[in-house]
Amino acid sequence: RARAALIRAIAMPLDGDPAVCRQIMEVFQRHDPSGAGVISFGQLEKLLTSKSFGCTEDNVKLALELWGREGDRTVDYASLITWAMRCEPDAVALAAPAPASAPAAAAAARARARPVGGRKIMMVFGPPGAGKGTIAPQLSEAYGIPQLSTGDMLRSAVAEGTPIGLQAKDVMARGGLVPDDLVVSIIRERIRSEDCVPGFLLDGFPRTSVQAQLLDSMLKETADRVGCVLALVVPDEALRIRICGRWVHKASGRSYHVTRAPPRSLRPGDAPSPTTMLDDESGEPLMQRPDDTEEALGKRLKAYHDETAPILRHYEPTGVVCRADA
Repeated sequence: RARAALIRAIAMPLDGDPAVCRQIMEVFQRHDPSGAGVISFGQLEKLLTSKSFGCTEDNVKLALELWGREGDRTVDYASLITWAMRCEPDAVALAAPAPASAPAAAAAARARARPVGGRKIMMVFGPPGAGKGTIAPQLSEAYGIPQLSTGDMLRSAVAEGTPIGLQAKDVMARGGLVPDDLVVSIIRERIRSEDCVPGFLLDGFPRTSVQAQLLDSMLKETADRVGCVLALVVPDEALRIRICGRWVHKASGRSYHVTRAPPRSLRPGDAPSPTTMLDDESGEPLMQRPDDTEEALGKRLKAYHDETAPILRHYEPTGVVCRADA
């Protein structure tokens, strides 16, 4: 139970990966200037709730209580890591580091500023009309993490002329689809930026279970993992009413809805049509976007369900999928 609580608290797999064990050990050593190899429960709580791990206080307190917290006694943190990670003792037995050059020291300082396996990495999925375009920016602002669109990242990499961007440009110039491994490389490059230190929210990726596997492998390189997959759930019939009732004034962009925000021209009992749906200000006929018809919506919903279901199945065993009534 204590180990399960730690997994929930740290929000990362404690699977005995030697590289991850060493990274965690390095974090503990940086908080042990005496080099004694021990840490008090109080220091441990502060460390786990710091930016290095980003755990919540409640989860950490539960994990430490289950582990056997007694007052503020000290514990051998190498033994704690070995137990929690189920790793070999050799994985946390680090030799003293050699003096670093100035560039290497600067790089190490930047690396220390980044959380080890503690970044908030989120995804949001939702069918057309579920409100993903509203929810995603709110999550981005609430958690202080950037919203990353694969389309925006591709265009930026191409515009900046990065080596990966030039590869993508060549593929697109030939009319091809940018391969999955290249898209993942662009994401890898983007999330090294300082604004992604606390985490990031992926928009438009992954779209297939293969992409999800490639993303997971890439994140594992930095001891990160997807921590939340938010699926916005709306019944198809509710979406039909919500989307197929939308009409717009093309010139101004003003939006109306047959039942929720009808124009003054639509009288009770009238069927919505270009003759009954008129803009309140100009009196000009309103129009429906091609994607807002029932036929188009049916195709979009089928594509969404076919595309998203395998991704949710991929992440459900890790316990990170959260379904929200939208």
